[in-house]
Amino acid sequence: MADLFHTIEAPSEAQYTEKRSKFIAFAFPVQTAAEAKEHVARMQKRYYDARHVCWAYMLGSARTEFQSNDNGEPSGTAGKPILGQINSLGLTNVLVIVVRYFGGIKLGTSGLIVAYRTAARMALEAAEVVERHDMAVIRFRFPYAAMNAAMKLTKDFDVQVVERNFDNTCSLTLSINADSAPMLRARIADIDGATLYD
Repeated sequence: MADLFHTIEAPSEAQYTEKRSKFIAFAFPVQTAAEAKEHVARMQKRYYDARHVCWAYMLGSARTEFQSNDNGEPSGTAGKPILGQINSLGLTNVLVIVVRYFGGIKLGTSGLIVAYRTAARMALEAAEVVERHDMAVIRFRFPYAAMNAAMKLTKDFDVQVVERNFDNTCSLTLSINADSAPMLRARIADIDGATLYD
């Protein structure tokens, strides 16, 4: 049984102010660590004049892949509280970035933790939470003569076509609910000349 998990449908943002420090929080749905880090790099460029751009992400239905970053704030005062909010809402495949503009008044360790936690929660609560299934990606090649049989699979199964290449040798990359992947693989094996590949 493919694991169900909860994530956010689309990016969201929120703003929180504490003792004149401004915290702008962004939540993004992400699939991979590389995608999360692209968002972080983009936001660091966009908010180059901010004092700190702190973040955390959680990936996978098992929720075992995660990372957080304090970006110069005292250790454990930014990234961990952000990650804590992703955890407390039971979400995954989510990145939260909190940009801080310093207001001139120090918040102290506990003040920072509360501020980053609050900003992260506000951004996540502004997002629509959706239920998703683990997906499997299946790639296969087939001769042009088998085009009709291959395309019939896209109609018979609830798949998303990720990539298609129609030439002398054709290929399809499909994304499917992990529960249905074995049946799809079996049907591909029945197509003359079709081969699965990674």
